[in-house]
Amino acid sequence: MPLDFDALLNWDFEEIEQTLTERDTILYALGLGFGEDPTDKKELAYVYEDGLKAVPSMAVILGYPGFWLRDPKTGVNWQKVLHGEQWLDIYKPLPTHGRIVGRSKIDFIADKGEGKGAVIYQSRDIIDADSGEKLARVAMSAFCRGDGGFGGENQAGPAPAVLPDRAPDHVCDIDTLPRQALIYRLSGDFNPLHADPDVARSVGFDRPILHGLATYGLAARAILKTLLDYDSVRLVGLDVRFSAPVYPGETVRFEIWEEDGEARFRASIPARDVVVLNNGAARFA
Repeated sequence: MPLDFDALLNWDFEEIEQTLTERDTILYALGLGFGEDPTDKKELAYVYEDGLKAVPSMAVILGYPGFWLRDPKTGVNWQKVLHGEQWLDIYKPLPTHGRIVGRSKIDFIADKGEGKGAVIYQSRDIIDADSGEKLARVAMSAFCRGDGGFGGENQAGPAPAVLPDRAPDHVCDIDTLPRQALIYRLSGDFNPLHADPDVARSVGFDRPILHGLATYGLAARAILKTLLDYDSVRLVGLDVRFSAPVYPGETVRFEIWEEDGEARFRASIPARDVVVLNNGAARFA
């Protein structure tokens, strides 16, 4: 069954209402390794209810519609779907608790051609259910490797951020735990690829890999630590392109450039000499 362009473009997403608790906010931060030094009060603010702050990247797990591309009505070969890019704009500081609404939609679908795949661009507004205020906009691209050539337009997505051609201004190493994915999955992504060694081996990995959005959250942590003195209110945008997976237990190195009042970055695994996040951009209030 080929990709159903009309069905996808007009996909009727249910509005997702989520009750966010302080426990959820703390658990998300623990899944990114905040609190590594439990005596550091600046990190502790993200994992302790007294003066609790929300990590800005937490927006990507709020109002999440689930892995809807697995629905047979999409016609998508879901086993070949990869998370390509992630974008985030934050309009209001995220609450640590409250009622959240997620409203998702398909923005457009690009046909790369027969044998080259298709790219689905989707976005989600994150709204405070009580005030009606829009808190954030989350957007992503899904690269459907098995679904090109359906006759659609090869429309270009947003241009990736360009990294400066010079040595980085900052380098930040973040160690992940061997059990990192087992903690992060409790924030809502229960794909067995991140927990079950047999499932991981069945799709070509030596062992379970870290969630892409966990690596994305590590980028938020690196930016907060390196440039913003852990001031969550100042981080208002975070964009990345995914390049390769991280294995729990690895050290992730962030190379960061300060550029025109913003930041550019990439992340790599020095032990394997592989880039895992590329064309990163962080925007500040």
